[in-house]
Order: sequence, then structure tokens, then C-alpha cells
Amino acid sequence: MTNPGMDADIYDAFIEQLQRYVRERLIPAEDQLEELGRVPDDILAEMRDMGLFGVTMPEEYGGAGMNVSQYVGFIRELAYASPAYRSIVSINIGMVCKSIVGFGTDQQKAHWLPKLAAGSIAAFGLTEPDSGSDSAAMKTRAVQDGNGYVLNGTKRYITNAPFADMILVMARTNVEALPKNAHVSAFLVPRDAPGVSIGKPDGKMGQAGSQIADVILEDVHVDGDALLGGEEGIGFRAAMQSLDNGRLSVAAASVGYAKRMLDVGLQYAMERKAFGEPIANFQLIQAMLADSKAEIYAADCMLNDACARADRGEKILVEAAATKMFASEMCGRVADRVVQIHGGAGYLKEYLAERFYRDCRIYRIYEGTTQIQQLVIAKNMIRDFAG
Repeated sequence: MTNPGMDADIYDAFIEQLQRYVRERLIPAEDQLEELGRVPDDILAEMRDMGLFGVTMPEEYGGAGMNVSQYVGFIRELAYASPAYRSIVSINIGMVCKSIVGFGTDQQKAHWLPKLAAGSIAAFGLTEPDSGSDSAAMKTRAVQDGNGYVLNGTKRYITNAPFADMILVMARTNVEALPKNAHVSAFLVPRDAPGVSIGKPDGKMGQAGSQIADVILEDVHVDGDALLGGEEGIGFRAAMQSLDNGRLSVAAASVGYAKRMLDVGLQYAMERKAFGEPIANFQLIQAMLADSKAEIYAADCMLNDACARADRGEKILVEAAATKMFASEMCGRVADRVVQIHGGAGYLKEYLAERFYRDCRIYRIYEGTTQIQQLVIAKNMIRDFAG
């Protein structure tokens, strides 16, 4: 079933406004963001007022109702600026929205989606100290208690945890590892529920302003209506389906940031002179610029195709994995070339190239490492070949 999304003219006008906002407001505030270690409060308020936390929420719940192509286009434009701006909104409009819309009860949708659309911040609790891609190793438990559940465990590297109002927590409802990961259920847990605590924000290589931390659950009691969909055993399926959106979001972020990096690299190459002329005139510099442009274009094409398939209702597990893998690796290569174009200056904090290089390294790791994407792609190829 095709998803038409927002009216095309309204969407185009929104993107045009967003492009101006990114360049005139968000980019100039990047140094302040780095110094604070978070998105400044005034900018966060503006992002809420612009509806950026609800772009994919259905219109009946206060959102803009963007389809996948429009959502990815939005991320691509927002990610031209510091990754922290995308990070603060992406969990709401990507993985958590997808999970609630796809699997939530009518009551859960009515309760949570309007709050998230208005700017209540969500976190997605899947990864653990000893469990990320391996759900069988998940230790967080949810034990039935009367008409509710008691949750115990620790989630690690959880984006937005220090700011979150709600956490979508994956937990075992069966001690055994069941087929198709039916031992994993999902719970909508308010951040202020007794027993929920947040660890100290982790120091990171890059992406200043985007905070991650542990989420510790100690005898956290939730009512039965916190169980996503009111059904045990669907948590991993919800997580995996929402991860398609998450992977497209990271791919879009990789493309958006790579475009920014290339623009900065080109500007430097035009302004920096050596042997009496701009270094952009040197063919080996031109090769790095051209390779970067071609790879960004290729990733853009992959994104557009994967999103179009998703909007037609097709399953895009392999396409999302392939796009995330290529785009994130591409972004790393562009960052490396931009540092190289800057020469010694590229290694100095005074120049943006150094920040770009650190910021984009995580794209090859979260929402499934490059190696996990390779396994997803290859296993599906083998399964399809075997019939």
C-alpha cells in the first residue's frame, strides 16, 4: 500500500524553510552546542515549535504524517548541521514512532504519540553491556506481577537517555531463548517511573551535544498497558522493523554530513594557495573532490530507491542494510579526504575538518555495525537462493 505522506507543495516549502534554518541558525550555534554539551534550550524550543519532533507522527496525533521518503529527506537536510540536532529528534520520529504506530494499541498511540509530536523526548533501550545485535544474550528481565510487570536490567549507550521523558525498553519475558526471538517484549516506560535511573553521560570521540548514558532499571513496576501492543514476544520484531527506519536515518545523516564536509573541503581547496595557485587546481586534489561527489551521489540514489520501496509497502530489510552500510562507509571516506585536502590544518581543532572526522566515525557502528549489515545482506541472499 502506497504511503502518499504530506502534501508535496507543503513539504517542499517546509524543506526550503528547514534549509534556511539549518544554515542561518543551527550551524552558527554549533560552537555553543559543543561548549554546552547539549542542544541549547532556546534552539530546542524552536525545534519543538517548528514541529520537528513530530514530522512522522500521524496527523490525527498532532504530527505531519511524512512518509519514509519525506522523513529521510528531512533528516538529510537537518544532518547538514551538527549531528546532535538530528540525534535529539531522530529517536522520536524514527524508531519509537515506527514501533508505536506499527505495534502499539489504540490506547498507547493516543497516549504517547501526541506527547512525542509535541517534543517529549524518547529513548530506545535495546543495547546492553553484553548484548547488542545478539538478542539471545539480553539480560534485562520483565517478570509478570499482578496486572503489570517488574523490570530489572541495564541498557547501555542509550541516545537521549539524559533528556528522555520516555524509554522504549526491550526486555525478556521468557528466560529461554525462543524461536524468532519471541522471548523479547517491549515496554513503554516513563523516565520518572520509580526505579529508573540514568548513569553519567559517556565521554565520546565526537558528536558533542548528543548525549548517551546507561539506563538502570531496578524493580521498575509498570502497568500491563505499558506492554507494547498488549502482547508478549513482539519486542524484537518491533525493534527490527523500526531499525529499518533507524538505518535509513543514519544513511541520510551520513549523506547530509558528507555534503557539508565536501562543501567545506571545496571551499578550502579554492581558498588555500600553494605554488601560487589554489590547490583546487591540482589534479590529485580534484580526484579526492570528484570521488567524494560520486560516492555521495551513489548513496543518495540508494536512499531514494530504498525509501520509494518502503513507501510502496515493500519489505526493505536488505535495501536498508545495504544503504546504511554504503552511506556510512562513504561518509568516513569523505571525512578522511577532507582532512587530507586540508593537510596539516585538517589535524587542528581550529578547522572543521577535524570535528567532521570524529563526528562521522560512529555512523559505521550504531544501528548495526557495517559487519552486521554484511551479515544481514548475505544471509538474506543465501536464503533467497536456497528458495
